[in-house]
Amino acid sequence: MALTGLSAVFLFEMLDNSILNVALPTIGRDLHASTVALQWVTGAYAVVFGGLMLAFGALADRVGRRRIMLAGLVLLGLASLATAFVSTAEQLIAVRALMGVAAAMTTPGSLALAFRLFAADGLRVRATTLISTVGLVGLAIGPTVGGLVLAFAPWQVLLLVNVPIAGLALIGVRLGIAADDPADLHRDPADIPGALLGTATIVLALVAPTLFVDRSPGAWPVTVAAVVAAVLFVVRERATPYPLLDLKLVARPLVSSGLAYKAAAGLATTGLGYLVTLQLQLDWGWSPALAAVGMLPQVIVLVAGGVFVGPFMQRVGLDRAAWLSASAVVSGLAVYAVLGRLGYGWVAAALVLVAAGMRVVGVVAGVNVLRGLPENRTTIGAALTDTASEVTSGAGLAVAGTILAALFTGSLATAHWSPQQTAQFEQAVTIAGLTLTVVAAALVAWGFHRSRGAGVSSAVPLHREA
Repeated sequence: MALTGLSAVFLFEMLDNSILNVALPTIGRDLHASTVALQWVTGAYAVVFGGLMLAFGALADRVGRRRIMLAGLVLLGLASLATAFVSTAEQLIAVRALMGVAAAMTTPGSLALAFRLFAADGLRVRATTLISTVGLVGLAIGPTVGGLVLAFAPWQVLLLVNVPIAGLALIGVRLGIAADDPADLHRDPADIPGALLGTATIVLALVAPTLFVDRSPGAWPVTVAAVVAAVLFVVRERATPYPLLDLKLVARPLVSSGLAYKAAAGLATTGLGYLVTLQLQLDWGWSPALAAVGMLPQVIVLVAGGVFVGPFMQRVGLDRAAWLSASAVVSGLAVYAVLGRLGYGWVAAALVLVAAGMRVVGVVAGVNVLRGLPENRTTIGAALTDTASEVTSGAGLAVAGTILAALFTGSLATAHWSPQQTAQFEQAVTIAGLTLTVVAAALVAWGFHRSRGAGVSSAVPLHREA
């Protein structure tokens, strides 16, 4: 029951945006929404979700992980039901923001509660693999299911599907997981200024990439504001006796290395997905349906690769699996940057490498972060892991989009490119891919350096009982 409920939570996170994206044109026509409004239908969810994860993670470690998750699931169900009554784009954006709040309350807790269910690292890995597999299946089938539903039902159905998912999660968590033990929580006073500064930093960091891609004059001011907020957050956390995020905990070898690996994977995966999508449809002229088929190698590896995660980690150990899988992600990005323009075979090889690496690092990096933290800090650790991935994903999009905007003359959406524009696009893709590769490789190198301070674990005993 517990794993069913926690898997349903992660299914919601992965399925939500993937199933909604296919409906954006229909939503735009139905609600008479502008391009900016449609962008914020998905953007409001991502910004609120990413911005509040740390705050809710810290709150859950104080008042109870299970309690916060149950409250978040109730909010998710109510917000999803409200979709049936939406009549304007602004109302839909508000509903999506509420769903982002619910996601911030529930998603970090899914990993923290799964970690609490078992004492053995091997069983923790198996539980996390199961939960992530369910989510990745949702991510993979979302666009296809969404397209089929739209053929005979209104777009609101795509968000109303969250109601039974939330109900299943609520039942599983309520019946399958024991109430929080007060001894496992901590009672430090809440760091309200730290929560506000942390939220502001993440929100500004997630908004900035969109502004860069849109060539908005506010991009640089927002970026500067994000940096200033980040500096003030660090100063606050170092000075206060009861910080929202104890930076000494983040500096622990297992924690810092796991975060570095997750950040590298987020940067590489988002950058590759953005560049490949543009290349297949705009440079090579593939239809959207054919481009979706072209992404199948990545989908297949993400969904089917779960059966290999456990044996791989049993053979090489958690710490070695972390840096090997993160290195595979970076290698896939490098293959694409150098050879992707030479033919689809190289693109497919890059997609497979990145997906295989991400399939492992998505499990093991999170487990390593929680292994390196005290029991009463696991939810803030899970939130920090998700935040690292969210922020670097935005950074990957910003880097790729900015380089393309700087080197490509004219509109990317033009039906027929001149030979000069084709050359500019290929040059931009190469430079963007190599830039992201260097940054991601630096993060992996830093993670490997930090993990050496924690010692290298032996193989994981996957079949030992908790």
